[in-house]
Amino acid sequence: MQVVDHEEGQRLDNYLLRTLNGVPKTRIYKAIRKGEVRVNKGRSKPETKLVAGDTIRLPPFQEQQRPTSQAASHFWVDQLRQATVHNDNHLLVINKPSGLAVHGGSGITAGLIETLRIMYPEQRYLELVHRLDRDTSGLIMVAKRASVLRDLHAQLRSDGIDKRYQALVFGRWPAHLRSIDAPLEKFSLSSGERRVKVSAEGRKSLTQYRVLSRWRQATLVEAKPVTGRTHQIRVHCRHANRPILGEQKYAIPESELLAQQLGLGRLFLHAAKLSFELDGARVTLEAPLPPELLTCCRALGEEL
Repeated sequence: MQVVDHEEGQRLDNYLLRTLNGVPKTRIYKAIRKGEVRVNKGRSKPETKLVAGDTIRLPPFQEQQRPTSQAASHFWVDQLRQATVHNDNHLLVINKPSGLAVHGGSGITAGLIETLRIMYPEQRYLELVHRLDRDTSGLIMVAKRASVLRDLHAQLRSDGIDKRYQALVFGRWPAHLRSIDAPLEKFSLSSGERRVKVSAEGRKSLTQYRVLSRWRQATLVEAKPVTGRTHQIRVHCRHANRPILGEQKYAIPESELLAQQLGLGRLFLHAAKLSFELDGARVTLEAPLPPELLTCCRALGEEL
């Protein structure tokens, strides 16, 4: 096989893991280690960066059959076709539904990225630019070229990508609370479940907030994560004693009760807006609140 222009810059191992979708990961690494995989007739390491025009020689591989991935994705294929917000030669942007993980694993047969690869078999490169929690809905970017992925990652590191979320939080959000600067640290429960907490030992984490609407029992806020830590918005809201409604990991009894009374069956967190540079132009995309979240807002009654 030969590396084409838009695949340039990828590591050899990542290139093979994408291209040889049915071959076990351990078999690919073993083949590289033993020299069975040759790049331009020479041995290479997993971290070797590929260049357009490189020729890769492979040994015979026996692929594992994965029929369940195809079957499990039929429902999501229809959903994602309707949820495509942007699609060009560089980038896909999807308004991801709540309940869909961004990638398979941990008992999930096919996530967003696996389903997109089934939908676009001719697309040799599809990679997540960033992530959303499974229960979070909204805009997520998928790069079609390694160069686009590198550029968008650089924008993420320099705050060149503006991401705005909408969250319905319990109680009255204080008008003066426009940002939360609290370091976050990952930890595991005795069950093995991973959580995040505010800790002086954690990594710097900053979220900016703006009130959008108020009700007697809840507040709709816009949250801009300046840093991109796991569960950042969710944990910062809990730190302010204003957990997001529908929250499972970081709720308080009062917020759980209100979510139940409103009939809210999911986390009320939605990636509503994205703004970034693409091919020399500024692109701004928006995704309105899903119907089930709008219904929840109406159930709160009159705004204050």
